Amino acid sequence: MNLLRAGTVSVADLGVSRGLYEHYLDYRTVEAGIVEPSLATAWGTPKASGCAYAVLRPASAADIYLRLVETPRVEEFVPLVTYGWAALEFCVQDLRVVAERLRDSPFIVLGEPRPIDGLDGIQAMQVQGPDGEVCYLTQIDADPPGFVLPRAGSLIDHLFINVLAASDMAASQRWIARHLGLQVGRGRMDIVYTMLADAFGTPRSQTFAISTMVHESNVLLEVDQMPPDARPRPRHGGHLPPGVAMTTLLTARIEDDDPSLVAAPTVHPGELYGGRRSATHADPDGTLFEVVEAA
Repeated sequence: MNLLRAGTVSVADLGVSRGLYEHYLDYRTVEAGIVEPSLATAWGTPKASGCAYAVLRPASAADIYLRLVETPRVEEFVPLVTYGWAALEFCVQDLRVVAERLRDSPFIVLGEPRPIDGLDGIQAMQVQGPDGEVCYLTQIDADPPGFVLPRAGSLIDHLFINVLAASDMAASQRWIARHLGLQVGRGRMDIVYTMLADAFGTPRSQTFAISTMVHESNVLLEVDQMPPDARPRPRHGGHLPPGVAMTTLLTARIEDDDPSLVAAPTVHPGELYGGRRSATHADPDGTLFEVVEAA
């Protein structure tokens, strides 16, 4: 079972962002409304109460979602140089076609299509949305040894990895294993990461340490070790963080007494929850991990 359930993005104008993802990524809205006070409390973001949101689903109808929540813009936010959720990764069928579509769009191309360093059979590009959210678009032609990666069922399909920028990669791995029950996949890979090099103004040949967290053979999270110049993400108090704000995962059971929970587990309606219990963890960097008990 793929435990990745959703990625949440803070957006300044829900109508604009929703239209972009529907038009350019072929996503469709399956739910829209306002954030209820109980859900805002569950996230530890009381000022998100009453904010408009939309839940979108890929053209393939896979039940892994993109959620957009209207949130006041944080002018100081700079993508890729802060701790927290750095990017959302979507699987695609034909990266060349996707690249041509997005080249003439409001999405900013950060990285042109290229093979992934050290991972044969995988190529990707990176773009930035209007609110600083970074999206990886990845074509998978072969699985890395020991892992099973999805093949897209539509031109641009569902999320399959969310990327975490950590102040201490090893500590984040231990925290995720302890509180979310995932396992370390690849403990450390040093790769050429031109997008991060550009963000931090370092030579493009510089390598960065990354790792993966898995459930069985499914890769769910990438954890990147951020360089010393990285910093905490600015945010408006009581609101979701800017950019990619939160990841939602399915879990077998929520431990009610887990000290990393920002509030007691609660039940919410809607496409993502289906009336099941959910709760939100905050990791040592303050990054939000929402969990929903699986049916």
